[in-house]
Amino acid sequence: METPAVPHPLAFEHLPPFVTAPGQTDALFNFVVVFMIAAIFTTGVLYMRLHALPEHLAHRTQKVQFEIVAVLALIALFTHSRIFWIAALLLAMIDLPDIISPLRSMAVSLRKMAGRLVDAPETVPAGAVEAEKLVDPPGKTAEANTTATPRNGAK
Repeated sequence: METPAVPHPLAFEHLPPFVTAPGQTDALFNFVVVFMIAAIFTTGVLYMRLHALPEHLAHRTQKVQFEIVAVLALIALFTHSRIFWIAALLLAMIDLPDIISPLRSMAVSLRKMAGRLVDAPETVPAGAVEAEKLVDPPGKTAEANTTATPRNGAK
């Protein structure tokens, strides 16, 4: 059986419980290391979740609005400027009216009325107005399309 270690003559009689004997495992140090790693990881996860809040809110909005919110949130992340994050949050919470869809529908209807639309509106992808194939209406030639009547009524 081992004899208990004799304390140094200059040592205090009652040592605090966190002081370990030489050669023993420091339980308090190990606990603090594990606690700090968990605390730093948890703080980082919470920070990133809070930072991504505008993007989560903007998922239900239009694509353009979502992209603007995502760019503002990314700028806020890299610059640590709160104004960009606040702007992204406000933009994500506001429902912007859909202006593009009615205009696109009117353009497709006008092309259909003019007889210039080859593809049906359902086959034309959204945002691809430039990619639509236009043809001359039946019965007109290329020369007839190039001749224009002056506005002032002169012939």
